[in-house]
Order: sequence, then C-alpha cells, then structure tokens
Amino acid sequence: MTAFIIDGKAMALQIRQEVAEAAANFKAESGVTPGLAAILVGDDPASQIYVRNKGRACDEAGLFNEIFNLPADVAEAELMDLVQRLNGDDRFHGILVQLPLPGHIDSRKVLDSVSPDKDVDGLHPINAGRLLAGGDGFVPCTPAGVQQLLLRTGNDPAGKHVVVVGRSDIVGKPIAAIMMQKKPGANATVTVCHSATTDLPSITRSADILVAAIGQPHFIKADMVKEGVVVIDVGTNRIEDSTKKSGYRLVGDVDFDAVAEKASAITPVPGGVGPMTIAMLLSNTLQSAKRMAEAGQSPRP
Repeated sequence: MTAFIIDGKAMALQIRQEVAEAAANFKAESGVTPGLAAILVGDDPASQIYVRNKGRACDEAGLFNEIFNLPADVAEAELMDLVQRLNGDDRFHGILVQLPLPGHIDSRKVLDSVSPDKDVDGLHPINAGRLLAGGDGFVPCTPAGVQQLLLRTGNDPAGKHVVVVGRSDIVGKPIAAIMMQKKPGANATVTVCHSATTDLPSITRSADILVAAIGQPHFIKADMVKEGVVVIDVGTNRIEDSTKKSGYRLVGDVDFDAVAEKASAITPVPGGVGPMTIAMLLSNTLQSAKRMAEAGQSPRP
C-alpha cells in the first residue's frame, strides 16, 4: 500500500479563498471589515516570518490587519497595557500574541489577558473550557486545521479510534477535545499518549487515525502503525542536512517514507498541517467579526 498524500497547502488555499469570499460578503452586508492585530515581541527571525506570512494572508483574504512590534526588553506591564488597548479597539476582532515571548514575560499571564471574544488563537482558558464542554468558543488553529484535513479528504473520525501522541495545550489536548465531541466531524473514541505511556507502540497500532504531535523527529516508525491507518503529522523539526543551503531541513514526527508504505493517507512535512494553521486563523477572525456583528456590540475588554 502506498498512502494518499494529503496536500495541506492546496487545502489551505481553498479555505483561504472561501474566507475571502465570505469576508467580502460580510463586509458588503454589514459594512465591517474583519480585523486582526498581531503582537510581535523581539526580533526572532522565525517569529518575524510567521507574523509577516499571517499579515500577507490577511491582505489576500481582504482582512484588515496590523502588526504591533515591541522590543525584546519590553516590560511585561507595557505588553499587558497594549493587549488591553487592543481588547477595546473596535477595529480588531482578533488578537494574536506571537509565541514564544522573552523569558522575563509570563506568557500564560499575557495570553489570559486577551479578551476571550478576540482570542482567535483559542488559547484563553475560557475558550479551552468552552471547547471541552462542547460550547461555541474559538478552537486553536492547528487542531482545527487537523479536523479539516480529515473531513475534506473523506476521513470522518466518527466511530473511529483516534490516537493522539502528545499532550500539549496548543495541539494534543485540544485535538483530543475536538475529536471526542458528540458533534458532526468528531464523535470518535480518543486515546491520548505521551512520553510516559507504557508500551506506546501497542496503542498506536490500534489507531484508525493517528495524530503525531510529540515534537521528536521521525518518532513514529512503521512498526508502530497498522495497515490502512490515516496519519496526521503535526511535528515540525529541524535536522541537519549539509545538502541544504540553510544547513538543515524540516521533518515531521513520523518516519514518512516507511509509514507511507502502510498508511492509507498521510500528511507530509512540510506542506501538510502547517499551512492549515494560518487558514484557520483567518477563519476564526471572520467568525469573531460575525459574532460581534450578530451581538450588535463591541467586544468586551
């Protein structure tokens, strides 16, 4: 068996086009342009690229966006003040705090200060609680992208055994919460594994759908999966490669070549889950603007 390669780049482009059309219609009907504020602290090259790419994606989708650059030594209180100003700024329906933040800043404290109504990254405890309870909150972008990758390739998780390898707050936990909901596009039996799981291969081999998000290159080997499994590789790891100008290349948490011989479908790295994250960020921002318009009020600070 040779796996079907799930093209996350093409799917993300489709979603971004859908958002652009919906945003144009929403603007025509309401007179409101969905807006995203991105906060970038310091000059980390990777973070700069991520934020710049998100800004370009907003421009292409017709969303208003602005990047707020702060120096690496900014005081935590000053950063918090900026978040509070943006919470009350009607131009913005979403606020993104680019991680990681410098070590002297309490990231959790900053993320918790973002209004839940503008938390389009889905990282606020209130939105995490809404997700677990099956309510209408914002879903973290990468897990939301994983769900779309499955549904749009005909791999509905309903009734399937979904095994998630990794328990992070950003990926592992919310994916598990999404998949277990009694809702369309979910309704799965979910097992969450991690570094302390006993006899991990015996559990991963029972998966109909395996989501790898453990942050270790090529961790999932061919003998850890069963024939016909659907594999979603969330990992993005740098490994040395002297043939590359950069001196490294990106690989996932899955031994792609070997596992692809057994899987029915698999995401590549890069080009799989990664592009979906920005697409879902745009979708969440549009969703936020619509919610605020329907409520007939500005977001709560």
